Amino acid sequence: MAGLCCLILCNAAKGQNGINDTIISSAVIYNGDTLEAKTLSNINLFSHLTDAQMTAKAKYNRLRNAVYVTYPYARRAGAVMNDINRRLDLLPKNVSRKDYIQTREKELKKEFTDPLTNLSVYQGKVLMKLINRETGNDCYEIIKEYKGSVTARLYQTVAYFFNSNLKQPYDSNKDDATIEKIVMEVQRMYGYPEMRKVIM
Repeated sequence: MAGLCCLILCNAAKGQNGINDTIISSAVIYNGDTLEAKTLSNINLFSHLTDAQMTAKAKYNRLRNAVYVTYPYARRAGAVMNDINRRLDLLPKNVSRKDYIQTREKELKKEFTDPLTNLSVYQGKVLMKLINRETGNDCYEIIKEYKGSVTARLYQTVAYFFNSNLKQPYDSNKDDATIEKIVMEVQRMYGYPEMRKVIM
């Protein structure tokens, strides 16, 4: 069959018939000529990673680990803030907004104090990025909304001494594209639905 295969006739000895008289072989037609075609086996090439590649790999693995550790907390923070905002809107006028927030704060401290104090500074920075992703607000604005501007400035000063910033932005298309990619991986793996971001 032209272009796919052809019959190549090989006479082992003139006038004699043998098992190798007709051999079926793959072939291609190139510029009108029929050429035998063979598929070579794969050749695997291996190389050692350069120092720069090893550094980039270690950096990515560190970030990936931090996202896997902190993303559940960020999702929980987003869910809690959604609930708090909804309930604050429904509070009767005779109920203090501050008292309600303090009550919820006690619950959250009881639930999260131990696990969050075990995070590294780097994981804390990633957590702040993810909270921004889930809520649409940076941590400074969240603290300012619930605890006041004085407390927010105090926490910002403390974060500064740890080489961090409560006002970290989150840009899923540029600076934080790698984090976004890892978040998508976590969501696929654990079946997390995407949360609706709430702007305060």
